[in-house]
Amino acid sequence: MIDVAFLGAHVRPAATAVVIDVLRATSTMTVALSSGYERVLVAGSVQRALELRADGRALAGEIGCEKPPGFDVGNSPEESLTVLGAELVIATTNGAPAIVAAAAVCDEVFAASLLNIGAVVELLAGRTDDLLIVCAGTGGSVTLEDVYLAGRLSAALEGERTDAARVAESVAAAYPVAIDALEASAGSVGIIAAGLETDITFCAQESITTVVPQLVRMLDDIAVLEPYGTPHAGPTTVGVGLVDT
Repeated sequence: MIDVAFLGAHVRPAATAVVIDVLRATSTMTVALSSGYERVLVAGSVQRALELRADGRALAGEIGCEKPPGFDVGNSPEESLTVLGAELVIATTNGAPAIVAAAAVCDEVFAASLLNIGAVVELLAGRTDDLLIVCAGTGGSVTLEDVYLAGRLSAALEGERTDAARVAESVAAAYPVAIDALEASAGSVGIIAAGLETDITFCAQESITTVVPQLVRMLDDIAVLEPYGTPHAGPTTVGVGLVDT
């Protein structure tokens, strides 16, 4: 059964979860792993991310769309094109907590964006018996761009679906062009106000990479993502603020 959770807070146990935060966390994670970061460490808060600073790690994140003090880059896919270390620690308002929540109750977890939509559809094709598509939302509210991508994914997959999945498909069908859905969303308002509107255009690109971030382990309360299909050698700086669980 293909199901959709319209908010990260609505995560439930599932065999497979794919987390969406189009603007911008899962787009940033996808670009980071595509650009050469070996893994992404997803922290549930800015303070937790700061505690993980170490050699070989760069910090990315946002508070109200702005880069937090002490961070190397913001939550921007364009800024993640430049690799600053082996690992990227990321803390964001919506996407990061949604991934951590899914990691706690789902058997396997992936991250999706428009940037890797083709590869995600291919990966999920054999995983629709118990598939939960998780929309991160913004500030506890449903966001158009996440529901749009959820609908795109649901419509591209074979299998039974819930009414929530059908609702998402209807939303996606209303926007033949991805950029229209992103620009119409309330999620774009803060990004534009912060002068980061080029991130919206960047995140609207489709299938520019085949990399799909996959949860490979939890280290203490940190979700570790690596590209799907790669050997998992473990964090290069394990032992600095992390406990293997």
